[in-house]
Amino acid sequence: MIVTALVDNSRLENRPDLGVERGLSLHISTMGKQLLFDAGSGQTFCDNAARLGIRIQDVDAVAISHRHHDHCNGVSHFIERNTSASIYFRDCESQDYRFKAFGFSSNVGIDKGLLGKNNSQLNLIQDTTAILPNVFLITNINQKYPQPKGNQYLYTESENGCQHDSFDHELMMVVKEEDGLIVFTGCAHNGVLNMVDTAVTLFPDTRIKAVVGGFHLVGLPVFNSIGGSKEDIREIGKQLLSYPIDKLYTGHCTGMKAFGLLKEVLGDKLEHLPTGRRVDV
Repeated sequence: MIVTALVDNSRLENRPDLGVERGLSLHISTMGKQLLFDAGSGQTFCDNAARLGIRIQDVDAVAISHRHHDHCNGVSHFIERNTSASIYFRDCESQDYRFKAFGFSSNVGIDKGLLGKNNSQLNLIQDTTAILPNVFLITNINQKYPQPKGNQYLYTESENGCQHDSFDHELMMVVKEEDGLIVFTGCAHNGVLNMVDTAVTLFPDTRIKAVVGGFHLVGLPVFNSIGGSKEDIREIGKQLLSYPIDKLYTGHCTGMKAFGLLKEVLGDKLEHLPTGRRVDV
């Protein structure tokens, strides 16, 4: 498998030509197929793909991890360039998604017009779904561990009122290759440990070659603070070591402060995945 970061919060130092945004989009080449996991918030991932020699029109399927704008609003630009790939969201009630802290509130949700276009490429799933051979989108995520503390600032608003986001709109992706699994987390609002535990439960005694994506260990993004204490972050690293994981590639909502704390525990198992980086898993 080849994974290329089309969009992340940062970029490779030697690629100033690539755009960055606070968002995530990963291109995946595996078993003769091309996947897109998340689409950022705009067309930056498309522009970067062209500069990286990746043809958006050749993508076979798209998985959207959750309904925050920095992962899904770029879909509108994808469907302008690719009219055949199936695009998958987790099904959930229609609601608004908001960030709230210290009296400040902002909309962080999907452009509702995107789902209202009645595009035949869009698919809403409720249960675990194989979107291609050995490519699984998983909606029922174990809750063995606490969710990230940074979730405390994230809410939903609907006709039922305003409440903390339960992240019933989030999914994870697992690709099963001959020599092991690759787990894609998006933002891991349900918790990276819960996602890893889910993969281990569904595919017992199977090596996890890599965990890829954001871990949402940031607290307040504008300050790049950590969600919880330093010891909380280190403990997550220690728990990750208890699972059969070869490598972890992360960026985006993990936050660089939390990345540094995880690195203390995970060492060479953990690597940064900025815009433009391509890894062979």
